Amino acid sequence: MKARLPKGYSNGGGNMQQIARQAQKMQEAMETATEELEAKEYTATAGGNAVKVTVTGKMEVKAIEIEPEVIDPDDAEMLSDLIIAATNEALRAAAAEKEDTMASLSGGLNIPGLF
Repeated sequence: MKARLPKGYSNGGGNMQQIARQAQKMQEAMETATEELEAKEYTATAGGNAVKVTVTGKMEVKAIEIEPEVIDPDDAEMLSDLIIAATNEALRAAAAEKEDTMASLSGGLNIPGLF
C-alpha cells in the first residue's frame, strides 16, 4: 500500500533544489569577491610615515618604502620594528576587509571550506 501525502504537501525536493541553487549562487559570489579582494592592495605606515608597506589581498608583501632619515646603522632594530608594525597593519587591513566581505555575502554563516 502506498501512502498518500495531503493535498498541497510537497516532499521537500523542490525546496532542496532551491537551497542548492542559492548555495551555488552564494559560492559564485564569494569566488568573485575573493578574486577582487586578492587583486586589491593595502598600504600601512609606521613611524610617522617613515616606513610604508604595501601588501596584496593574497597576503603578499608587494613593496616596502623607507625614508632615508630612518636608516641608522647603529639602530637597525628600530627600523626592523617599524617594518614589522607597518606590515602587520597592512595584513590586518586586508584580512579584515576579506572577513567583512565574506560575512556580508554569507549572511554571517560560517561554512568551512567556502572561505
